[in-house]
Amino acid sequence: MVIPFLAVHGGTAALEFYKKAFGAREIARETTPDGRLISGRLRIGQSVVMLSDVFPGDDTVAPSAVGTTTVSLQLYTKDVDRAWDRAVAAGAKVVIPLEDQYWGERHGHILDPFGHHWSLATRIRMSRAEKAKKQAEAYAAFSRGEHHHYEPPESDA
Repeated sequence: MVIPFLAVHGGTAALEFYKKAFGAREIARETTPDGRLISGRLRIGQSVVMLSDVFPGDDTVAPSAVGTTTVSLQLYTKDVDRAWDRAVAAGAKVVIPLEDQYWGERHGHILDPFGHHWSLATRIRMSRAEKAKKQAEAYAAFSRGEHHHYEPPESDA
């Protein structure tokens, strides 16, 4: 079993965001006397996600400290539209809109307020013709050096 461990600034706020955005159930929370999160564990669907605030001397940094992350978390759910709406309403920013994709998923990409990237998806049925059309559009975009349906998030600057 692999359990992601997310580094964040604002650990207790992150716990609350993930509960609100993804329906996560809190398993454990350990904080310092001043309220910083030493370790938190959440259950999202059948998976466990751990997180903590960043402390001096840590060998990891929060995405907000470097402006990006090298990891994207994938959340599969039966009702992706409901999950998507819930996450966006909780404060996630849309990076790639939720759409039916050529590989047979309804899929979109969001950025949470703590700098972590999430893809939300569910398997869908689509006709061969629809799949071929979407695949041709995507491959044409890739050949032009574009990411299919990519829309960069608006800058807060």
